[in-house]
Amino acid sequence: MKAIFVMYDSLRRDMLPCYGGNVADMPNFKRLAEHCVTFDTCYVGSLPCMPARRELQTGRLNFLHRSWGPMEPYDVSMPEILKRSGVHSHLTTDHYHYVQDGGATYQGRFSSWACYRGQESDAWIGSADPKGSTEHLMGFDDMPEMMKKIRSYGAIQNAVNRAAIHGEEEYPQTLTFNDGIDFIRRNAEFDNWFVQIETFDPHEPFDSPKNFHDHYFDPDDPFQKDWPPYSKVSQDPEEVEKMRKKYFALLEFCDKSMGRVLDVMDELDLWKDTMLIVGTDHGFMLSEHNWWGKGSMPDYEEIVHTPFFVWDPRSGVKGTRSKQLVQTIDVAPTVLEFFGREIPPEMLGKPLGPVIRDGAPVRDYALFGYHGGTMGITDGRYVYLRAPVTEDADVMEYTLMPTKMTSFAPLEDLRKLKLAGPFSFTKGCQVITYPGRFGREKMPVGTDLLFDVQADPKQEHPIDDPAKKAQLCREIVRLMKENDAPAELYPRFGLQDVEE
Repeated sequence: MKAIFVMYDSLRRDMLPCYGGNVADMPNFKRLAEHCVTFDTCYVGSLPCMPARRELQTGRLNFLHRSWGPMEPYDVSMPEILKRSGVHSHLTTDHYHYVQDGGATYQGRFSSWACYRGQESDAWIGSADPKGSTEHLMGFDDMPEMMKKIRSYGAIQNAVNRAAIHGEEEYPQTLTFNDGIDFIRRNAEFDNWFVQIETFDPHEPFDSPKNFHDHYFDPDDPFQKDWPPYSKVSQDPEEVEKMRKKYFALLEFCDKSMGRVLDVMDELDLWKDTMLIVGTDHGFMLSEHNWWGKGSMPDYEEIVHTPFFVWDPRSGVKGTRSKQLVQTIDVAPTVLEFFGREIPPEMLGKPLGPVIRDGAPVRDYALFGYHGGTMGITDGRYVYLRAPVTEDADVMEYTLMPTKMTSFAPLEDLRKLKLAGPFSFTKGCQVITYPGRFGREKMPVGTDLLFDVQADPKQEHPIDDPAKKAQLCREIVRLMKENDAPAELYPRFGLQDVEE
């Protein structure tokens, strides 16, 4: 048995042709849907990037216990389970967060790995020039001073990186897929391997090779800006549309890479014995609800309702759609079950083989959110977003790996650390706990939003249904208990008196 997992970052479900999108020319995603089961009701679990990747490996939610951080010593890891049981697991990626402090324990779980540098503000090409270009930023002048400083540094590093990349063949996405396809070709005759081909695209900045860019813009009059802020839209409609087109161009680049994987599967007749999974970590606001980005607004469908495709050669089901509710946490158990490996009890995700074969449901509700931010739940029809009811209590981190995205946890936080646990998934280990940081404000304290996304897919009309909200709060509590959520989260969200 063999398996391929193709992962994108910030890939918008509603913009893909197989989900009704018509904004970009994407013939290969149409091909993909013809070969796979297309899941119509896939939702994220933990947001954003590395929290999502932790649950991709562990098959359980991340956001209830910690923010952005590494894999933990007690974590179960799907690629490591494969590695230790005779299945070679390979990661090829240009997602540079894997080589930063907050992600540097992920790639080592694989049998082998490769990382191609240069995306976003990856500290790759060295330059001491303090006056680098920031022309590709949008909304830079309206940002708070601290965020302005961070983005200015990131934009300068990104400009330096771009200057070292010449043509489509040198883009990190191209190199990542080159490596993955090379792995597939070299190992096609062998059995027992899993390859994860993971690109940072179409994450911002929306930089694509010239041939894709020129599909939307006059090459003699290019639009420089391609890095939107995580903030309210303040630009005029023309500039907004140009930024959206930057994303569309990058979508077409992603589609070409998808086609390269499909081509090699056709060429080597891999469909007979090779599982293919295609997905993303989350979406991205492109002016909908008057917002750019993620994390600064309510967790609308554009962010949390994601595309997902699976080909399982055992059942041979293809060209169909599934309405069953699935999540990111289902990837790890799906791969383990495919290879006949035992699924650890800590993994709360479900293998999707039975869903594909028989249409069997795996869950009635999906819980999602950001650590320290709002929490959401859905049954596939109703989406309920609930903000904390207080900011008086600390947001606590629970970990044995006290790092943040690009640094160690602040010493002023670590001076307050205590021991906690063990939790049900820490294998008898106590963990350290210390005050973390609140997430960005997404909804005012004490507020909530309920939507019927079948009747109102654009979430333009929140509904007031106290009985439905109460029922969904009971389901939130049930799932929090199932995930052994820290005790302080119940009063933080006003759920301490809710009975299942």
